[in-house]
Amino acid sequence: MRLKALLIALSLCTAATAAIAAEPVGVRTISVVTQDYPRPLAVTIWYPSKGDGQMDKPNYDRIFEIGPAVVNATIRGGRFPLVLLSHGSGSRAEGMGWIAAELAKAGYIVAGPNHPGTTSGDSTPAATPKIWDRTQDISVLITALSADENWTASIDPNRIGILGFSLGGSTAMELAGARGDLSAYMRYCDENPAMMDCTWFAGGRGYAGGEQVDVAPLKLADIDRTRFDQQNRDARITSVIAVDPGLATTFQKTSLAGIEVPVTLINLGSPGQVPMAVLSDQLAKDIPGASYLQVEGADHFSFLPVCKPGAADFLKSVGELDPICEETKRPRADIHAELSRLIVEAFGKTLQAGN
Repeated sequence: MRLKALLIALSLCTAATAAIAAEPVGVRTISVVTQDYPRPLAVTIWYPSKGDGQMDKPNYDRIFEIGPAVVNATIRGGRFPLVLLSHGSGSRAEGMGWIAAELAKAGYIVAGPNHPGTTSGDSTPAATPKIWDRTQDISVLITALSADENWTASIDPNRIGILGFSLGGSTAMELAGARGDLSAYMRYCDENPAMMDCTWFAGGRGYAGGEQVDVAPLKLADIDRTRFDQQNRDARITSVIAVDPGLATTFQKTSLAGIEVPVTLINLGSPGQVPMAVLSDQLAKDIPGASYLQVEGADHFSFLPVCKPGAADFLKSVGELDPICEETKRPRADIHAELSRLIVEAFGKTLQAGN
């Protein structure tokens, strides 16, 4: 799903979003650029640190609460599991900083790329269904970190997981071995044209250079079927958590039955209130050994950072229709606390925290 207000909010946020805690979380930003891969990646990394970095106060953000960060601190000694992040469409890795910081406190190195073509200010309908680009971003990042002298001694290559949200959840699922089914996706949008992803494809607009641009509406029939349906499994990934994964109803069932790594699926919302586009209870039944969890009193937008007072009114004033900052029955901070516990516990069972 696309979260269009993040164009406004996250384009204003230029600093990483790690909160200071008793166990200091270090934050670094790197670029992954190789001759063999045409998509340069801007990557944020959160990690257990010795607390000797510089305090960095983020620039003013009109929408989200952004905590201070300890930049360029020395990583703690030991070998840590690696958790990759895959953000939602129209978002950024920094928008997952609140959960990245919690994982780093718990003993994980956490790395998230901004996926070109589906990130804040750089997002088009034509790029959105190209899950194969996103999965390759993650695979390239694993390879780069594994070979980087700054990280190779600290990362345990046998303990690598991925946490994905929304379109990032689709990315995580495909890296686990799920395969898309373009025919099923076309039927889904024909039958549910009001779903956010389907309206985004038909909307005739996108974002480039931080500005809204007119683009041709996307016809799903024009997508490269071979690429959409292909296998994108990365065998280095041994644990998967997908929160409100997109394409939830359109994966090939035979591919789901063949997934061999631990998968945890989390839906945001009480029973009967989760949109069909991301409803994952059946996915959990189709994947051997998968776990299914629901966070009640939440909605899809509850995964985003905590909003500042007045942010909801501001978004309405600039014409934002999605309830990015509308409170549900529970405060977003409370929902985050539950999600943090569930996610840290799930990875703890499959990856085990680092030193």
